[in-house]
Amino acid sequence: MNWLPLIIAALLSTTVLTGYVMVLVGIRREDKALNLRRQTGGASAALARKVTGCYVRDGVTWT
Repeated sequence: MNWLPLIIAALLSTTVLTGYVMVLVGIRREDKALNLRRQTGGASAALARKVTGCYVRDGVTWT
């Protein structure tokens, strides 16, 4: 019974770390491709835009 909180904490921390890394990868991809004025090219870039609040409307980037 003492292991249950540790397992839950490990799962939660792994999930948060994975999400953080995906956002970092997406930001790097967007910055390297210089395509903030276009639609996203992948799932990590879409996640990065959703988390940071940056999206495209009519070819114009809004933050």
